Amino acid sequence: MFLRKIPGVAAGAALLMLAAPSATAVDEPADPDPADATTTVAADVVTVDETGRIAADGTITLSGTYRCSDSSGPVLVSSSLAARASSHVRYGIGGTRAVCDGAEHTWTSTGRTRPGRFEPGPAHAEATVMELRSDGSLPLNLPRPHVHATQEQAITLVEA
Repeated sequence: MFLRKIPGVAAGAALLMLAAPSATAVDEPADPDPADATTTVAADVVTVDETGRIAADGTITLSGTYRCSDSSGPVLVSSSLAARASSHVRYGIGGTRAVCDGAEHTWTSTGRTRPGRFEPGPAHAEATVMELRSDGSLPLNLPRPHVHATQEQAITLVEA
């Protein structure tokens, strides 16, 4: 019986929140003066180096830089590779834990593909900085992905 009431209570709470005035809209000036800004927050960004490495056994290493800030959950830099930009088939190369402190950091991902799948030469890489955020929503409080930055880049694979 208790479980039957949850959807009704949640819907009622949502309607009340929508009807309530926003306190931040009243407190903030309509047109803030840029001269008053004492600090600037750098935009979240990720880059992919123009050169990746491929070993004879199919191991691929991609790298680049990232910068992110304002995270509340675990953050990862993931990377994938396609033989060409128009390909819809991408292969995950790997991921690494990221630190979102506003500073620029380097990332490196290494993954093994089937030998012969990629060869030295042109390829297309993508890197994404993604955070898993828990917003406290009921009933399961499952983390949801939040993309901080993504970058696609034509690269050249060279023999490692």
